[in-house]
Amino acid sequence: MTHQPIVVTGGTGTLGRLVVDRLVAGGNGVRIVSRSAPAGDLRPEVTHAAADLTTGHGVEDALTGAEVVVHCAGSQTGDGDKARHLVAAARAAGVRHLVNISVVGADRVPQTGRLDRMMFGYFGSKLEAEQVISRSGIGWTTVRATQFHDLMLMAAQGMARLPVVPVPSGLRFQPVDAGEVADRLVSLALGAPAGLVPDLAGPEVHTLRSLVGSYLEVAGKHRLLMPLRLPGRAAAAFRSGANLSPDHATGHRTWSDFLADRIPTPDGPTVRG
Repeated sequence: MTHQPIVVTGGTGTLGRLVVDRLVAGGNGVRIVSRSAPAGDLRPEVTHAAADLTTGHGVEDALTGAEVVVHCAGSQTGDGDKARHLVAAARAAGVRHLVNISVVGADRVPQTGRLDRMMFGYFGSKLEAEQVISRSGIGWTTVRATQFHDLMLMAAQGMARLPVVPVPSGLRFQPVDAGEVADRLVSLALGAPAGLVPDLAGPEVHTLRSLVGSYLEVAGKHRLLMPLRLPGRAAAAFRSGANLSPDHATGHRTWSDFLADRIPTPDGPTVRG
């Protein structure tokens, strides 16, 4: 337990909310940094500071007095700039430990062409953020995780809106539970800076076709799946498994477990674990 509140950027997002919950459960005070306040009343252990990491507005004030920052704020693009604004504010505030979440494959998915950046620019954005933080002069820890179950579900739901679903062929994923990633981030935040730590990946590797197909089956939807081969070097890297980490399949919750908890069954209400 720390004496100062632990700052969580993006504390209202999918991962950030889980990190906040776990820190509070462990007896830690938390300061959420986000552009808008969390929905509902804040718990006594949680405060909110409004700041915009994209522009840097308010970030220095939001970090005042903080010793540890868990950086969960991210988007499809611009994470390098967010990290620059965070690092500048962290230096001014005297932060001693920045904990950063990145993505498996950040250093292995090429960004050499416009098509690569358009389809897989998230990986380049995360790598840029990693580099900004590792060169900051502040104590840092970065963990790379595979894609969250929540992200894969969102993708499957979006694809299933079409009567015929184009499914990029040869792509595989190793989805991991966001709660397990939150557990790892909290453990790292309560420890000493450790640099780049081992990846965190889900327990199973699936083709994209099998992920989408199992979602359709659980949701009781019938769609024709049409294979589609994506061009570009980044897509080729995906087909070779650049986004996988089979040697670090330390997650426990499977895709089927997640679907069973989250998807309304055709014959009844949503089952939640």
